[in-house]
Amino acid sequence: MSVQFDTSSCISDCSDHALIVATLRGDDGAFTTLVQRYQLPLYNFIRRSLKEAEWSNDVLQFVFLQLYVSLPRLRDNLYSERTREPLKAWLFQVAWNRCIDERRKQRSLLFCELEESGGHDDFSWLDTIPDEDPLPEVVVEQQEMRRLLRKAICHLPPHFRSIVMLRYTQELSFGEIARLLNMPENTAKTYFQRARPLLRSALQQIL
Repeated sequence: MSVQFDTSSCISDCSDHALIVATLRGDDGAFTTLVQRYQLPLYNFIRRSLKEAEWSNDVLQFVFLQLYVSLPRLRDNLYSERTREPLKAWLFQVAWNRCIDERRKQRSLLFCELEESGGHDDFSWLDTIPDEDPLPEVVVEQQEMRRLLRKAICHLPPHFRSIVMLRYTQELSFGEIARLLNMPENTAKTYFQRARPLLRSALQQIL
């Protein structure tokens, strides 16, 4: 027999962990509350990265699908003494990773369309545009550094990881990070400063 929340009174005030537990016990209303709680901030975050509304909606649906299938693991791992990583940080990390995948996919589709659209004469006007892009070797080096940075960030403790990821990869202000992760701005700054030597050490080990 499933346990149901009294949706008329306390469900919107329940903690994320309580809602996860309730969902796993069969309360669909609890999962709906989780979706409603994070839908708008997640969408704004995704839209800022992808710009296109259609892509953003697809990513948002993916994030909540991942949330649903990951509920058992989240119930056991989130807020534990080992991780101390809130659900919000987990959701935004999933969203960010999916945004990266989506941008890569869209770039691949664009190149395919260009290759299939006609002969070389169709793009002869491109020769008249000054090439202001960085040299290929510079691009490769920058991409490699970003890859190493992401790898190093993954070695940080979870409560530092989300802040550093949002700061370095999404270039958010500490005020924006604080609002997203529901913490004081000074706490976000303090965590970031404490994470920097750990990040530097992780990079040195990788390099």
